[in-house]
Amino acid sequence: AGGRGDDPLLTKVMIGQFETRNTDGPDPLVIEAQGWIGKDLNKLWIKAEIEEVDSETEENELQFLYSRAIYPYWDLQVGWRHDDRPSPDRDWLAIGVQGLAPYFFEVDAAAFIGESGQTAFRVEAEYEAMLTQKLVLSPEIELNFHGKDDEAVGVGSGLSDMELGVRLRYEIKREFAPYIGVNWTKKYGDTADFARAEGEDTSDTQFVVGFRAWF
Repeated sequence: AGGRGDDPLLTKVMIGQFETRNTDGPDPLVIEAQGWIGKDLNKLWIKAEIEEVDSETEENELQFLYSRAIYPYWDLQVGWRHDDRPSPDRDWLAIGVQGLAPYFFEVDAAAFIGESGQTAFRVEAEYEAMLTQKLVLSPEIELNFHGKDDEAVGVGSGLSDMELGVRLRYEIKREFAPYIGVNWTKKYGDTADFARAEGEDTSDTQFVVGFRAWF
């Protein structure tokens, strides 16, 4: 028979990316991290995506989510997303799912409802191929869609941007793994037009060096 002690309060922090990206201009530092506290079915989940260039924060997104297990390996997540950078800041209602799809694809998909009728959708997928007990090859993709233009932050309607990456990491121990890789980004539609107007590139291929850690 189970008791209350069978569902303890647990925590986990995962730094998925802590990397520098080699580009034509100044090399950005990119951090993607998430963590949770809670029990088996219900958790408070926090996600962060930060990009710094020349010690200036270019992108800063935080999500605070209530997460509930709805199916083995799948969670439903609802909460608040705040974009502090680029300026002006934006706030969104976030509704999404996160889990493990068939063939061991890790998937994170979310819809966002913002101010002034703004809507957005993001899907991220990552696959891990064990080459040896310590070498892991990890291809991943991220797609962002927006319901309408938001020129103030350089975002256009439709498919706004895509990011493809592949990283090869060496797990010194299970909780810490340095990696190298290649990352490719591409902007589309009005998002690309806004970037051109600011004198920015619409696509970029980057060599990355970083580490992944969790505890």
